[in-house]
Amino acid sequence: MQFTIHTGKVAGLDRANIDTDQIIPKQFLKRIERTGFGKFLFYDWRYLADGTLNSAFELNRPENEGATILVANENFGCGSSREHAPWALVDYGFRAVIAPSFADIFYNNCLKNGLLPIRLEKQDVEYLLKESKRADYELTISLEEQRIYDEAGFVRTFAIDPYRKQLLLKGWDEIDLTFMYEPYIVEYEKKHANLT
Repeated sequence: MQFTIHTGKVAGLDRANIDTDQIIPKQFLKRIERTGFGKFLFYDWRYLADGTLNSAFELNRPENEGATILVANENFGCGSSREHAPWALVDYGFRAVIAPSFADIFYNNCLKNGLLPIRLEKQDVEYLLKESKRADYELTISLEEQRIYDEAGFVRTFAIDPYRKQLLLKGWDEIDLTFMYEPYIVEYEKKHANLT
C-alpha cells in the first residue's frame, strides 16, 4: 500500500508498553492471510467478557471512529515478534502509529507491511494525545518531506531509513522489489545453466 501524503483523524491510546499480545491476542493467530485481523485488534480491551463493546476503551469512543492515525506512549509493540500486530492495525484502518519509542521488531514489521511508525519526542506525543481527545482532530503526514503537521501550527519532522521510505512511497514490499530485478535474475540463471 503506497504511502505519500496522508491526512487523517487521530486516536490516542495513552498507555505505555502496549505489547503485541494486546494488539492481537494469540487466539486469533490461526489465519494465514494478512486480512481479517482488524476485528480482533485490542480485543481484550475493546470487548467485555460477555462479548459486548467496552465503552470505556479509547478506540470504542464515537469520536475515534474512522481514525487512521494512532498515537500511543513509549515502547509500543513490545513482546513477541508476531507480524500479525501490524496486519491487525492496517486491517482496522490505521496508516500510521506515532509514539516516543517502539520495540525494534515491531517497528520493522510495520515498515514491511505498509504501516508507517513515527518516533516523536515525548512532549510532542503528549501534545498529540491531548489534542486527540477532540473529535475533529486531524494530522497530515508527508512521507516524502518526513514531516507531520496539524492546522494549529504543530509541525515536526521525523527520521526514517531511506530504503524503507522508498518502499513505502512506491507501495512495494521486498517481494515487489525482487520482481524489479527479474530480468537480471533470468539472465543470471541462463548464464548459470550454461556452466553446468
